[in-house]
Amino acid sequence: MKPKIDGSQFGFISIDGRRIEHDVLIRLSGEVTKRKKKLSKAVYGSSHVVSLAEAEDICEKGAGRLIIGAGQNGMVTLSAEAADYFAEMGVAVDLTPTPEAIARWNKAHGAVVGLFHVTC
Repeated sequence: MKPKIDGSQFGFISIDGRRIEHDVLIRLSGEVTKRKKKLSKAVYGSSHVVSLAEAEDICEKGAGRLIIGAGQNGMVTLSAEAADYFAEMGVAVDLTPTPEAIARWNKAHGAVVGLFHVTC
């Protein structure tokens, strides 16, 4: 079951009443895990660009949509390789600042995965 995101502020996100102080990935199953941003930092020196390796970790068989909360100020972007990978996998990417992405997540239906950056 898809968890409800209560909201976020700089540095944290609240999911089903639980305050989490790190970036999160929400799987198709509804499982909330810590984002593996080291996969992107190893390539770009920053977690503000999603690398191909991280895209491969995010993408799940059966996912049709990925909602990315790009941070409070929308600083996260996709690398060209990650964007191409999601397109090849048939996953539509919805990349917006985290507050807007939360609203979209809470209204989303179907096979959706979420990635939420909690700072900039």
